[in-house]
Amino acid sequence: MKSFDFIVIGSGIAGLSFALEAAEHGTVAIITKKDRVESSTNYAQGGIAAVFNEEDSFESHVSDTLNAGDGLCHEEVVRFVVEHGPAAIERLLKWGVNFSRSELNPAEFDLGREGGHTRRRILHAKDSTGKEVERALIDSAKHSPNIHFFDNHYAVDLLVRRPPEGEPFCFGAYILHTGGEIEPFTARATVLATGGAGKVYLYTSNPDIATGDGVAMAYRAGAEVGNMEFMQFHPTCLYHPYAKNFLISEAVRGEGGILKLADGSTFMERYHKMASLAPRDIVARAIDAEIKRTGSDCAFLDITFLDPGFIRQRFPAIYAKCLEFDIDITKDPIPVVPAAHYLCGGIMTGLTGKTTLDGLYAIGEVACTGLHGANRLASNSLLEAVVFSKTAVEDAIARVKSNGGMRIPAPDPWDYSGTSDSDEEVVITQNWDEIRRFMWNYVGIVRSDKRLERAKKRIDLLMEEIDDYYKHFRVTGNLIELRNLALVARLMIHCARERKESRGLHFNIDHPEKDNAAWLRDTVTRKRMT
Repeated sequence: MKSFDFIVIGSGIAGLSFALEAAEHGTVAIITKKDRVESSTNYAQGGIAAVFNEEDSFESHVSDTLNAGDGLCHEEVVRFVVEHGPAAIERLLKWGVNFSRSELNPAEFDLGREGGHTRRRILHAKDSTGKEVERALIDSAKHSPNIHFFDNHYAVDLLVRRPPEGEPFCFGAYILHTGGEIEPFTARATVLATGGAGKVYLYTSNPDIATGDGVAMAYRAGAEVGNMEFMQFHPTCLYHPYAKNFLISEAVRGEGGILKLADGSTFMERYHKMASLAPRDIVARAIDAEIKRTGSDCAFLDITFLDPGFIRQRFPAIYAKCLEFDIDITKDPIPVVPAAHYLCGGIMTGLTGKTTLDGLYAIGEVACTGLHGANRLASNSLLEAVVFSKTAVEDAIARVKSNGGMRIPAPDPWDYSGTSDSDEEVVITQNWDEIRRFMWNYVGIVRSDKRLERAKKRIDLLMEEIDDYYKHFRVTGNLIELRNLALVARLMIHCARERKESRGLHFNIDHPEKDNAAWLRDTVTRKRMT
């Protein structure tokens, strides 16, 4: 058994920020199921929204966030995050993040603009912001003697004390390590920073690790989960048979990119007054509608009218990647389609990152803080992660100090009885593929009551099969991910069936209007614990 003051599950911006702060007060274990740099953060292109321009204001940033959230943002949370934005950026600078600077005045940031923003407020590192953030934070973490990385370790389930031993609280997790054995890691504070769940869909911008692990573990442990119906589909993923999960940054539209159809005509002006700079949910639905209306394979994002030198300098990674597929974005419009991108729901938390299960915190995309509401405003997510990693650290440190003498229960060893090595791995690949396909078709950008009912029937049958498989075969990384993916799909379907209206990212053709009287609230669910 390994014991620490803090356990952090996940190695993206949220988990690393927490670890760097917490390491000044105790030992920290960072559990990551692949290499430590493999996170959604590493693939983030656009940047981090924060007020650093005299022409901008907190009120403007708050207003843009509330507008994007379509009535479901918690305004006190929005104000808290926005007002703590500059301080969050200062912490990233302290840890060595190099943001792009203005060519005219290197003392100032080169602020970009993205969809839904009425001002330039996006700090970026050209078009590879996430990679730069990940580099800097991991470099800083390597120099801390109190931070211990456990790469290629899978969190299986949370350790929870239950009655009659006392009130429920989380004191760590069971971890599958590279040797194939499962052992308990204990801590006085456990932090879920596992990112999103984009791999529940057939088409996604997310890396393969985004299987909803944190949400699934928290739900099984009894924590509240909410707003799972709100999956944001990024409107512009590169459309090419060999371009896996490559995102065309929101910043391309922010710099003037125009969405067009195959015949060169524009269409976004028919859907929103901001045209190609409209919020993501509107743009994704518009592209989806136009593809279906015209029978086309994709839409196109055109920046060919911009200076070629500017394009290559501002978007070097996008330029290089597209060129690999014989698309010169200085001359050719970029073929794009929507893809699952960001989960706006998750584990319910407050301003301190605390979940409804004592001892358990959730930060980053895995958490539902109230910031994003029914639709996330571009580049608010990385900001949210840094802001709440700080408040979660402060609360967790107080917990560790106040419970310094608290006895951590002795966890039971993992029970391998009745299990054997699987001789039917095809069950995992088959169920994984089926879930992702019916989620895309039935619980995608546009939904209906009939589609959601079909999805419920399919996931109920598959969950029975997966649970039976889990009971009889030794746990592997692939099985852990499938089990979590299936549970997250069920939670998404449940929340989508509950919400009898259309709002933000949830659009149901059988309930096309907003119903503020009944649904101006979060959709919250919790497992009944026996």
